[in-house]
Amino acid sequence: MTVGDLLRTARPRQWTKNVLVLAAPVLSAQVVHGDVLLATVGALVAFVLASCGVYYVNDAHDAALDAAHPTKRHRPVAAGRIPVRTAFAIGAVLLALGILCGLLVRPALGLTMAVYVVVNLAYAFVLRDEPILDIAAIGSGFILRTISGGVAAGIWLSEWFLLAASFGSLFVAAGKRYAERLDETIAPGSTRRSLTRYTATYLRFVWTLSAGSLVMTYGLWAFDQQATLTSSLPVLSIAPFVLAVLRYAMHVDAGAGDEPDEIVLHDRWLQGLGLIWVAMVAWPLFS
Repeated sequence: MTVGDLLRTARPRQWTKNVLVLAAPVLSAQVVHGDVLLATVGALVAFVLASCGVYYVNDAHDAALDAAHPTKRHRPVAAGRIPVRTAFAIGAVLLALGILCGLLVRPALGLTMAVYVVVNLAYAFVLRDEPILDIAAIGSGFILRTISGGVAAGIWLSEWFLLAASFGSLFVAAGKRYAERLDETIAPGSTRRSLTRYTATYLRFVWTLSAGSLVMTYGLWAFDQQATLTSSLPVLSIAPFVLAVLRYAMHVDAGAGDEPDEIVLHDRWLQGLGLIWVAMVAWPLFS
């Protein structure tokens, strides 16, 4: 067991998901306030700790299954370089630290972190084998990150923001399962028993439905912002947002949705669309 093995099990490349914590503080233009910024950073640290704990627990619980997976068998726990009991212990400490960090920032954030931990533990031990519930559990991780910044700083979250975050989370979660279902190197049920009860067409339906709902609710949020800020940029931001959704969907349709962070980190066009979208949404807020 080396420091490299410990860091690899913590999945630093997947920490990019935690930037969703910035969503509410940035889109409300309150992140420039010192107390809001401090609370947001606290929420970000809490999710880094808790998510690392989740990765350790998942790897410890899935060690035998991962050992049979074509790529996951190289993970330190599956390969036997980190003992299963050690991984469980490290995971438990990190999960507790994540909840504690949330409580120190704001009691409501501590509760949010507790929900995140409970849902992820339920997923690891039970829900992952139950169709629909497994997708909901995966999606909950994204939506809890998205709302946590607002919860930490006491920022009001609009109904359109919450709906867009929910459908976006479902879109990404369904895309992950769709990619796993299309992967011919993995026998259905060998790593995810719920995959035996999904068809590719059903999963495609779920992520298509969620993508359409995401675009619709984002559009409603953008029009609401236009009325509030008296600026046309939020509505114009619908264009790069939809293009980014379509670009991401292209990767999902090709079976690459299993690792959302890898898609974002390697697709320059998607990154460019994201920067344009951020600029269009942020300009009327901070100008």
